[in-house]
Amino acid sequence: MSLLSPRILVQKFGGTSVDRPENRALAARKVIKAKNAGFSPVVVVSAIGRNGAPYATDTLIKVLRDVDPQVPPAPHEMDMIMACGEIISSVVFAHTLQTMGYKAIALSGGQAGIITNPEFGNARILEIRPNALHKLIEAGYIPVVCGFQGMTEPDEILEPGSITTLGRGGSDTTASALGVALKAVAVEIYTDVDGVKTADPSLVENARTLDICTYEEVAEMAHQGAKVVHPRAAEIAMDHNIPLWVKSTFSDLPGTRIANSEESTSTGGDYGESMRYRTTGIAHTGKVVFIRLETGEVTHKSEIERQVYRMMAEAGVNIYFVTFSPTSISFAVPRSLYPIARDLLDGMIVPVRNENQVGAKRATYYIFKYEGGLDLAYRVQRPLLMSVEPDVEIVDVPATAIENCTVVSVIASNHRRIPGVLMTIHETLTKAGITVYQTADSEMSVSCLISESDVKRAVQLLHERLLEQ
Repeated sequence: MSLLSPRILVQKFGGTSVDRPENRALAARKVIKAKNAGFSPVVVVSAIGRNGAPYATDTLIKVLRDVDPQVPPAPHEMDMIMACGEIISSVVFAHTLQTMGYKAIALSGGQAGIITNPEFGNARILEIRPNALHKLIEAGYIPVVCGFQGMTEPDEILEPGSITTLGRGGSDTTASALGVALKAVAVEIYTDVDGVKTADPSLVENARTLDICTYEEVAEMAHQGAKVVHPRAAEIAMDHNIPLWVKSTFSDLPGTRIANSEESTSTGGDYGESMRYRTTGIAHTGKVVFIRLETGEVTHKSEIERQVYRMMAEAGVNIYFVTFSPTSISFAVPRSLYPIARDLLDGMIVPVRNENQVGAKRATYYIFKYEGGLDLAYRVQRPLLMSVEPDVEIVDVPATAIENCTVVSVIASNHRRIPGVLMTIHETLTKAGITVYQTADSEMSVSCLISESDVKRAVQLLHERLLEQ
């Protein structure tokens, strides 16, 4: 390498930025503009297009699964076919730059030095070995790196290592990690919107673009459903204080700068003493089912809870929005996992021995009974318990489920320091006739579980109340 270190700029382009020749040309001009401004660009690309496009990741997955829908593909083969989308995209984009008169070279994640653990489908980057990238940059090339993928260390069977993928949003993660490894001056994430919005523009027409926000805010927005930057990418940039930008491929607007909280506050931004200036945006996410178990005021409620949570954990069902009540157990599960949760709970028996209770039967069996005709297992198992009823108390635990729920979240840093935030959110929704089934909060947000049919109104009303006054 020369004594004068190059000013490396990592530029990541998403699927809609590289899906058609005219879009790739726009993206390539962003790269060329950076090159002509004295930067050394390193490009990261996603697969071409979205679901349904010939080379989109979901399309490639379908090709493999359609071989035999009854036989799930092995993780190793699944990662290999998913990696093909980015490989095609990087080759096409590199060639696009070559046709425009610039030296460019396509690299797989492994060729770019991205080393991961062997967790196929959701690998974590262990390290990046940037020597090859530095040599290419010094030789005047523009490296075009496949996002979303890496390679394991060599092993006894596969000497070069195995291709791995980083999970959804992995191209953003690739860009941030490369930015850190290459000591880049910044990482630019190019998408089809002109920055981080205060709400989904498809729901709120007048959602505005933030000039600046913090790493923590954008990560929280991503966790709560905003499709801007993958939270892991924001966290990597935050840990190493790498400047991060969100820009549009299709405009020359400046986009949103993502920085640390001290810098955001010192440069002004949307921060002040009033609550509206501390509200960053409104996000929404998820298809959720809310489950409620009516235990009544029983001595063994804590044991019932423990067994329910244990069963869910063992079945791989993650739960949230947990409500603590003396007479019930309530929690939400992802709708995709609800059939598993329903089958576990229907007819589930929790036996508890009655210790040192004078006059009590030896044990109490709690059996869960779904309402609305979903109690098939209960109807089979309940008669079988009749033979032990002389010695055991049998208690039915009614179970109800509210399907078609979703989560709407107000992203508001320091909201716990401002009295009345939760009241304002709850009042705004309930006055509009929107039922709030449960709320949850973190340092950065307040989330409400509501009916999916109300999500558009909820986002619009909260945006109007908190961000437009």
